[in-house]
Amino acid sequence: MAHSAVLGLVKDLIARPSVTPEDAGCQQALAERLAGSGFAARTIAEGGVSNLWLRRGQARPLLVFAGHTDVVPPGPLEKWTSPPFVPAEREGRLYGRGAADMKSSIAAFAVAAEEFVAAHPDHAGSIALLITSDEEGPAVHGTVKVCQALQAEGVALDYCIVGEPTSVQRLGDTVKNGRRGSLSGRLTVRGVQGHVAYPHLARNPVHQAAPALAELAARRWDEGNEYFPPTTFQISNIHGGTGATNVIPAEVAVDFNFRFSTASTPEGLKAQVQEILARHGLDFDIAWTLGGEPFLTPRGELSMALTEAIAAETGVQAELSTTGGTSDGRFIAKVCPQVMEFGPGNASIHQVDENILLADLEPLKNIYRRTLENLLLPR
Repeated sequence: MAHSAVLGLVKDLIARPSVTPEDAGCQQALAERLAGSGFAARTIAEGGVSNLWLRRGQARPLLVFAGHTDVVPPGPLEKWTSPPFVPAEREGRLYGRGAADMKSSIAAFAVAAEEFVAAHPDHAGSIALLITSDEEGPAVHGTVKVCQALQAEGVALDYCIVGEPTSVQRLGDTVKNGRRGSLSGRLTVRGVQGHVAYPHLARNPVHQAAPALAELAARRWDEGNEYFPPTTFQISNIHGGTGATNVIPAEVAVDFNFRFSTASTPEGLKAQVQEILARHGLDFDIAWTLGGEPFLTPRGELSMALTEAIAAETGVQAELSTTGGTSDGRFIAKVCPQVMEFGPGNASIHQVDENILLADLEPLKNIYRRTLENLLLPR
């Protein structure tokens, strides 16, 4: 691995302390590197966030590699075996914040593109990289802004691979062909405050809300589908009371979240919740937050090209999955018909001593390169 281009680049990226929303020069380094392979660079900056669009060629189909240079904070530095922004090799692994999520994928994208262009300078179609520094943060000024700009300019994306760390037991075992949506709500149920010894003079909102919450928790919202499990509802926080044991509270607030599939819609879930609460006669308000809509890429050209590349490089038959939280794929799916996520092992992401297997770096790059070959060369 001493002369690996991927290893050299990922070490350079890890050494840049790009804690969200900072980029710390990562995108400039990528732009300068890929300029030699004919990639034109464009920066789309907004709200203190740096976004990079690199593209080679103007023809279709357009294959986009998407990722983020920002990382989560390292946490207590004393708990790290080696400094989080000093890449370190130990016992066959590369350690550093961002090693798995997702600077290794970005390095592999870049080197795969370099190798592909060097071998096939007259390839069909176009290749692009969409890199943001606002994935781990609010995700307000990042990928979504780039997608909006591209859509306004009439740029058509055909395929997109997001380099999120998706592998579980070994490189290539899991590819994400969609993600569940996230819908959160804060329910406030109002009652009448009073003394616990005189409940007839008060109205306890906790007691009133309890049967409705039990019905919500027991509800079967949908059956899912071929790619998604059934939608889930979870209560995460309940706030109520004055702290005194002899006071009936005036209100209770309940935080809850749906992780929902393409079998449901945000509007449909909201309507069902409202119906249940109204039927229980509650005096309530709900503040809704849509964290992300679900997306799904059925089996097609991209899934075939990617899973064939994984099998050829590793011998692993990848499983299509929609598990996990939200990702920037939800934004890209609005402007690109085929979006999939694939990257290295995810066991250490966001943890102290985040790391990746050194032996996975070359195969990861080769899988991305083989996918380019499968989609942009005659077959």
